[in-house]
Amino acid sequence: MNPCPCGWAGDPSGRCGCSAEMVHRYRAKLSGPLMDRIDLQLAVPRLPPQDMRPDAPRGEASAPVRERVLAARERQFARGGTLNAHFNQAQTEAHCLLAPRDQALLESAMESLQLSARAMHRILRVARTIADLAASDAIATAHLAEALGYRLLDRGAAGQTA
Repeated sequence: MNPCPCGWAGDPSGRCGCSAEMVHRYRAKLSGPLMDRIDLQLAVPRLPPQDMRPDAPRGEASAPVRERVLAARERQFARGGTLNAHFNQAQTEAHCLLAPRDQALLESAMESLQLSARAMHRILRVARTIADLAASDAIATAHLAEALGYRLLDRGAAGQTA
């Protein structure tokens, strides 16, 4: 989904001429219940030209990422017999436990972002997956914070210019 009708909202070039009302109307075309079902909502900014040069530093190679993903999938199947994304509510509650401090963080985010129960369960499953990718047995604060960070479009006005 583009960030606005012209597609340039949030770009450092300043090319976007869309008003806040235009952006709001554009994003309102997708209902809240539909957006709740999208686990990862990210802004993907345009790369600066210097980052695309042949001599620019490269990101992580695919092979180690693939190994982490395969190991995380094995962990998920061993724990629940399915991928975290397919957990039902009971499985989510059993396998996505949070420390009391992290539970308070999630509840605070739910209140401030006006998240639904569906969004909360999806955040927990994403946090569990992030923990699995880090080979962690427990969901840590960093895993939960990262999962919350992936809910860009739940941020209302804050997500309008991202």
